[in-house]
Amino acid sequence: MADLAEVTDWTSIWGPDGPGLDAIRERVLRVNAVTGWQPWAPGDIDPEQFTWGLITPRETVMLLLPDAVLPESPRSGWSAYEIGPGELAAAELGLDDHWLAEIERGRRHWGAPVYVGPGSDPRVPPEWRGRRRHLAVWLRPGAEFHLYATQPDADTPQAGFGYSVYASEVA
Repeated sequence: MADLAEVTDWTSIWGPDGPGLDAIRERVLRVNAVTGWQPWAPGDIDPEQFTWGLITPRETVMLLLPDAVLPESPRSGWSAYEIGPGELAAAELGLDDHWLAEIERGRRHWGAPVYVGPGSDPRVPPEWRGRRRHLAVWLRPGAEFHLYATQPDADTPQAGFGYSVYASEVA
């Protein structure tokens, strides 16, 4: 979270959205210039690839997409895996019990969120609705920071907390 908080303006980070060497190289160079993050591995880039990793000074690997930055290991705090059908309620309770501590950690790094609520709220975009049990959003120039608790179910038998940054024209 601290690595993301240090980037004050994300508007110059995003794009271009095409795959391949030139688009990736342009994105990586732009992010490096703005953040100081270093490419994780030099070498050949698959022409169909559109992501690349960068390493922060704290040695966090960030996955760079045309419109998002995802920490390599965004899960932190409480998590559960291989949840059986009879354990879903307990997993949800675990997420609920630890959510306030996660929000406080987010506030320490990012300040006050503009949204804190359930992932099922109709104001949450459809691509996120139902996939998140809890969601908090912070706005920065050119970016939305999301802190979330996953919504475990029979098809997704794991639960935990994650965070990521998405391109935004609003901030």
